[in-house]
Amino acid sequence: MKLALRELVRKPGRFVTATVILTLIAVLLMFLGGLLDGLLRLSTGAIRAQSADAIVYSDASQSSFLRSRIEADERAAIESADGVDEVGGLGVVLLGARVPDNGPRDLANVAVWGYELPPTGVPEPPGPGEAYADELLQADGVEIGDELLIGPARTPITVVGWVTDTAYNGSGGLWADLETWRGVLAENRPDAVLADDVVQALAISGPGDPADVVAAADAANDGTYALTIDDAISAIPGVDEQSGTFNQILGVTVVIALVVIALFFALLTVERTALYGVLKAIGARSRTIFGGLVVQATAVTLIASAIAGVLVVVLDLLIPPGSIPLYVSVGRILLSVVLLLIAAVIGSAFSLRRVLRVDPASALGN
Repeated sequence: MKLALRELVRKPGRFVTATVILTLIAVLLMFLGGLLDGLLRLSTGAIRAQSADAIVYSDASQSSFLRSRIEADERAAIESADGVDEVGGLGVVLLGARVPDNGPRDLANVAVWGYELPPTGVPEPPGPGEAYADELLQADGVEIGDELLIGPARTPITVVGWVTDTAYNGSGGLWADLETWRGVLAENRPDAVLADDVVQALAISGPGDPADVVAAADAANDGTYALTIDDAISAIPGVDEQSGTFNQILGVTVVIALVVIALFFALLTVERTALYGVLKAIGARSRTIFGGLVVQATAVTLIASAIAGVLVVVLDLLIPPGSIPLYVSVGRILLSVVLLLIAAVIGSAFSLRRVLRVDPASALGN
């Protein structure tokens, strides 16, 4: 293994090609992973932020807030259920918002939420006509104190603070009290007007596990059903399909890295047949020689991953906010590095058979 590392130091040019190709593959892997994470954050942030254990929908809603209607008697039944401690109304409407100093057609996509139980990172509901805005809306020129005109009715809402990672369906969240939300809904979606005691959904919590809270809510009322937060996220249209498609692409990218490493070290093994013959002649074991190959493959992969990680972070800094939903995280970079290292070990293993077949006498004779 010392000999393998010494070769890396003394003859780095021999490994430049593999390092460059692996760097490009690692950049692609990290970028696609960051793009997937960014898209999921834009679609699911408001649900992930919920501090509740579960969300209750009406039976005919198909897990959609816009279709769901929870009547007052249904809410009362769930509030009285054993295993349910906290119940808060929840509703959302997706609209465009006119931002001060922006053009009349330059609208910001917003999801106006009405809530009672504050999600994680969101304060208690603000006063009437006020809302906390997701930081995503900063890219649209929104500032604290701005009066946004919501929807075709131009309902005014004043931004009083920022919250983080609460986007929904690609729109920045505006978090208001239920009355403000009902006013926005009534003025801009007359066909979806709700009575004062009706909400779209309920955020519920209890002393037990989320599954127990779901069971308690389902048993309390026949006209509604509950989903855990994870299940509610999966129920958002397109989330699972999006994740599946991107994960398949990421898997193919890892396989390509494996093939590149396998081909490179297979060729390197052929070139070193005489050297391996000498090493075996002086007592080196096949496992020692193969261990050196694995060390070199791992070192090359780590160098390529480090370069790729820096490039992706720089790329994230250069991309204008709001243009591409790229979210670069330490966890995603580390996951990409681990996948590439696994591919490096497996790829280099394809050279094991050649190493085992090296005969010292034949290699030296040739």
